[in-house]
Amino acid sequence: MATKQVWSASGRRKRSSAQVRMTLGSGKITVNGVDVNEYMPYQTLVMDLKQPLVATGNEDKFDIDVTVKGGGFSGQTGAIRLGIARALMAFDGNKTGEGSYRKILKVEGFVTRDPRVKERKKYGLKKARRAPQFSKR
Repeated sequence: MATKQVWSASGRRKRSSAQVRMTLGSGKITVNGVDVNEYMPYQTLVMDLKQPLVATGNEDKFDIDVTVKGGGFSGQTGAIRLGIARALMAFDGNKTGEGSYRKILKVEGFVTRDPRVKERKKYGLKKARRAPQFSKR
């Protein structure tokens, strides 16, 4: 029995983390067992997470199964996008050179993990930096 080759990677953004499993197929993307178009509330988010596939010309080449936890839809989209980019680089064999996926994805900015997370609330303040209103009299 022949086994399917699977390329897997993980991605994180804000409070979200995504596990991406990529196999050769017809271009179907499922997120937490649901089709991506049903899971994401806006088409712009779906377009955003497909950007690495579009940049490398692989929209209809891979079936992608994603498990994502935490955060909101925007953070989950960013986590999935990073996971897909990392899985594509694993598929390419981490080659370096002019036509490699890493070079294409790095120029587009899909390889870098966005380090911005919410800053913690401090005591005496209403939020992380928002102070209570000051009254002189």
